Amino acid sequence: MDFLQGVWNYGVMFLVVLTVLVFVHELGHYLAARRNGVRVDVFSIGFGPELWGFTDARGTRWKFSLVPLGGYVRMFGDADAASRPGDVREMTPEERAVSFHHKRVGQRAVVVAAGPLANFAFAIVALALLFTLYGQPFTPPVIQTVNADGAAAEAGMEGGDRIVEINGSRIERFEQILQTVVLSPGVPLEMVVDRNGERIPLTVTPRAVQRTDRFGNVQTIGQLGVFRGADEYKRRDPVSALWEAGKETVNLTVGTIAAVGQMIDGTRGTEELGGPLRIAQMSGQVAQIGFVPMVWFTAILSINLGLINLFPIPMLDGGHLLFYAIEAARGRPLGERAQEYGFRLGLALVLTLMVFATWNDLVHLRVVEFFVGLVS
Repeated sequence: MDFLQGVWNYGVMFLVVLTVLVFVHELGHYLAARRNGVRVDVFSIGFGPELWGFTDARGTRWKFSLVPLGGYVRMFGDADAASRPGDVREMTPEERAVSFHHKRVGQRAVVVAAGPLANFAFAIVALALLFTLYGQPFTPPVIQTVNADGAAAEAGMEGGDRIVEINGSRIERFEQILQTVVLSPGVPLEMVVDRNGERIPLTVTPRAVQRTDRFGNVQTIGQLGVFRGADEYKRRDPVSALWEAGKETVNLTVGTIAAVGQMIDGTRGTEELGGPLRIAQMSGQVAQIGFVPMVWFTAILSINLGLINLFPIPMLDGGHLLFYAIEAARGRPLGERAQEYGFRLGLALVLTLMVFATWNDLVHLRVVEFFVGLVS
């Protein structure tokens, strides 16, 4: 019963966060479409039968639909929510002028890319507001103490060392060290430390350890075996906050791509891949911790949503961009049969990924054990 109670408690916060992120994503498509003279027929939060909606003066139907796991913008000329072209041969000149599929390939690419870009922009704005009003986590990259049997001690690192460079990248905050080390279990890192004014190069290989976070997720991470100073928060002016938020968004994006790459090459377990159930659980738990962690969590989800949609998989925005790149290179679009096969393959990949992630959720949340307990 604890599982069912958790789903009920966390479900509302999950839907709130998801609705905000989906609205931002689809609003990016909508605004870019309007800017390029495309008529938008439907703006939907969710899929399936309509629950509530209204039609604006431009003829766009804004609505909430029954299944709240996503959304779509259907533009004039689309056959369905996946933006596949409908029968465009019988259009009048006036209709062709506002049809998405009669726009230049560059215009269509802009409209499609605007959704993921809106998610990245939302993350930057959310983090910039947080850095301005509350502060940015900022801990000097100085090692307080070193564990005698840790990876740092083995490489010759000492207490008081300031890490100034990792793999050629300048280090200004201890948080940057964590982002790199956590994603590098067993991977040698070329570091430069400042020790009493002298720069010393060191090669440090973080130990691979398993850690259970506050949400119960077991992850394999890299660990140096050092202690840092206390966390600090540095408030930024609006301009520097935007700059720092942009850098943080880039770091989070690169970290996510690196984690996906590690799953593909086998150095990171795929059991860490979570689906909607685990996101719901984490949404509720983060909301209980406080407002600041909730903003961070929402920003990270927004970045992940934008990044996933850029993967070159038909059915996703990245798949459409791939088709448009091929069209630009060939001088004409792919044939209808090739596009249809592409969409079918993309649908199969997306559904497979959803099933796999949901199974991970069920195992992680002990749902299987729950149902076994009901019948045993």
